[in-house]
Order: sequence, then structure tokens, then C-alpha cells
Amino acid sequence: MVKNQLSLYVFVSVLFVVGVIFGALMVNALTLEQQQDLALDVNQYVKLMNDGVGMGEAHSFWERFFFHMKWLLVLWILGITVVGIPGVLALNFLKGALVGFSVGTLINQYAWKGVLLSLVSIAPQNIIAVPAMIIVSAAAITFSMYVVKNRLLQQKGELAPQLGAFSSTAVLMLIVFAGAALFEAYISPSLISWVTPLISSGNATI
Repeated sequence: MVKNQLSLYVFVSVLFVVGVIFGALMVNALTLEQQQDLALDVNQYVKLMNDGVGMGEAHSFWERFFFHMKWLLVLWILGITVVGIPGVLALNFLKGALVGFSVGTLINQYAWKGVLLSLVSIAPQNIIAVPAMIIVSAAAITFSMYVVKNRLLQQKGELAPQLGAFSSTAVLMLIVFAGAALFEAYISPSLISWVTPLISSGNATI
């Protein structure tokens, strides 16, 4: 399936990357006051992580898992509504923008140390979650295009097998999202706590 739909996967991936670039550039578009407020929030978060203060692994896992599940559910609903293709594309761009903004904020404040913090706090779980989101998005677009072409225009083909394949893909990716949530809840805090003393020892650039 991946091979047959390579162009669609590339398109969705490129859209995500464009969102990342846009989000990173948005950091520089903030006013000085907004940057200072954002810097204060980031510093407070770094201090809490440096002090070992967290919400607990189990609570963090379920929070992140339900977040990913809601994101996936929206993609699934947009896929079965047929007219939701623009929404699917917009969500991929938005996800990229959020990641880019987060990384851009850390780099803008901590320079090269922000790159290090991004690698341990943002990159690991997104390496798992983003491909899963792209796969679900491609499946949603494929299903919508099938419905338009074979059901609305030509009145041929069976809908149930296609819906089953799309839904099965979504369920499989939900398991992948659970893996991302597990990593974010149980492994990322240790990585972040290893890096935050280095961050705290330096001065912010804002």
C-alpha cells in the first residue's frame, strides 16, 4: 500500500515539513513582550523538570494517549465524511506548525542548548507519532477519493471493504500512538532531566 501510494505519502509529508518551517518562523513574528512571556513559561517548565517535579508517569501516559486518540479520531471522521480532505491536509500542516513553533521557541531562547533540549523533549515521540499521523492521513484521503470516484460518480465498487481497511489502519496507528505516549511518559522525562541541568546552568537568550 505504501509503495502504491508513494506520491500521496510524499505530498502529506512535504505539507507537514512546510508546517514545521512556518511554525519555526512564527516565533520570530512574536512581539518582544510575547517572547518574554513565552520565555518565562519555558524557564518555569525547565526548572520544574530540573527539580524532578512531574505529574506522574501513568497520568502523563493517559493524557498523551487521549490527546493522540482525539487527533486520530478527527482524522478518521474527516476521512469518512468525504468532504474532509482539506481538513486532513490542514491538520497535518497544523501539526507541523506546532512542532516547528515548539522547536523554534527552544532554539530562540537557548540557542544550541535549545537544539539539545528539542532532541530529547520533542523529537523522540514525534519520530513515532508523526509517521503514524501521515499514514492515517493518507488512508483518509485514499478512502475519501475512493468514495468520490467509485460511489458518487460511477456508482460501482463496495464501500464496506474500503471502510474496513481504513478503520483497521486507524486502529493499528492507535497502537503506534500508544507507543509514542509510553515513550513520552516514561522515557522522555528521564532524558529531559538529564539535559535540564545544562540548560539551567546557562543564560537564556531572551
